[in-house]
Amino acid sequence: MKKQINKNRTASIRRNTSETQISINLNIDGTGTHSIETGMPFLNHMLELFARHSLIDLKLKAVGDLEVDYHHTVEDVGLALGAAIDKALGSRKGVARYGASYIPMDECLARVVVDLGGRPYFVSKMACKKKKILEFELSLLHEFFQAFVVQSRMNLHIEQFYGIEAHHAWEAVFKGWARAMRTACAIDPRETNVPSSKGKI
Repeated sequence: MKKQINKNRTASIRRNTSETQISINLNIDGTGTHSIETGMPFLNHMLELFARHSLIDLKLKAVGDLEVDYHHTVEDVGLALGAAIDKALGSRKGVARYGASYIPMDECLARVVVDLGGRPYFVSKMACKKKKILEFELSLLHEFFQAFVVQSRMNLHIEQFYGIEAHHAWEAVFKGWARAMRTACAIDPRETNVPSSKGKI
């Protein structure tokens, strides 16, 4: 299917299942304004950081069966957000494609590398092994990113090198992801086509 260039680089996504109802509106060329409600305060905070530091305007509302498990909602938010990014990028003509960022957060340091080249792959190495922040299972963030990369059709590598405070570790990761996305999604005025030797992403 031929993708059209989305000059406005905006997207609206609705994802409704028997387990979750999710709506997303985003603008890649925004200023980082955000309104996020997932029913999980820690995930809200991480996504707010992502919006602020990527400068992607993001309005996200998720209602899920949190009384059963957080898993359904976290994964479906990742799927919906990835689909919205993919839609907003359109053909990906003119984008920088690659982005990388090192972000410190007190004693923690994280590196995040992004490739918008259309090949979904996710790698994550976390030095911090803490399993929970309050009632939020941190392993769910792996599910979030895995779902995100599949729908956004991108390659994402995350490595948190050191630091044991979980909030600091994941804050560094989400800020690093934001800054890497900001670089990769930026329009390169010298790139007049899709940034691939294949001529298509």
